[in-house]
Amino acid sequence: MKPSSHYLPCHGFNIHYTAWGDASRPVVIAWHGLARTGRDFDALAEQLAPHYRVICPDTIGRGLSQWSHAPQDDYSFATYARIALDLMDGLNIHQAHWVGTSMGGALGLVCAAALELPAFKGRIRSLALNDIAPEISAVAVDRIKAYAGQPPAFDTVPELEAFFRQAYAPFGEQTDAQWRHLAETSTRRLPDGRVTPHYDPNITQQFFRAVPEYPMWDAYDTLNIPVLVMRGVNSDLISPDTIQAMRTRGPGAQGLLRTEEIPGCGHAPALNVPAQWQLIADFLKSAA
Repeated sequence: MKPSSHYLPCHGFNIHYTAWGDASRPVVIAWHGLARTGRDFDALAEQLAPHYRVICPDTIGRGLSQWSHAPQDDYSFATYARIALDLMDGLNIHQAHWVGTSMGGALGLVCAAALELPAFKGRIRSLALNDIAPEISAVAVDRIKAYAGQPPAFDTVPELEAFFRQAYAPFGEQTDAQWRHLAETSTRRLPDGRVTPHYDPNITQQFFRAVPEYPMWDAYDTLNIPVLVMRGVNSDLISPDTIQAMRTRGPGAQGLLRTEEIPGCGHAPALNVPAQWQLIADFLKSAA
């Protein structure tokens, strides 16, 4: 099965997304990490498509979506949430399950809590968080800012692929074909002919805001929906102590939280193998 490719105006931006599955089925929105694109979910979406309609957007500044002319203002969860709301409204999606990797999971948390956008109230049916939590490590954020804010450039795509293999080794084991897919869906060519990762380097402005966007415990504590947290065993972004805290409050205190440790991965599991697909599929089925 192949996805269909679409563009939609959302909150003043042209947003690209891929869609999988029949439009009559329950919807899963799959939102990628900081410097990635919606194509990261191709493998998972193909598995889910027989039972769900899966929508995989590119955040502004990434992939084929429009870049911001005001990065300090627009590269923020407040803007991303408004885009997500317009996306759901534009596609006539009243409710959806949400699967989010890293930044995409944090965005799902913001949307599901609906503290800033009451129009989101009740529209997120369940939330799968892939290596993200209401509290994240400052050391890991510094690492991410360092590599994402200064993306390298290479003469050839295979050289860029070699960089991706090193930078994203914590994603876990991937086949040669999966690495090639990641590279070819994450590449843009510069005016000088070289190739570089397909995102605006200014996306890291999100980490330099006057009012920090983390921690997000207030948002987490308001949730009353099923939540799955998948943590890479070697993750440097979220700690076991944070996972334990999640178990004692918010959905955790209500018996709505499921936590899973993903072996062989750091930040963040690539959701590219059957065991990870099954975790998400089982969670979505239980949250129906």
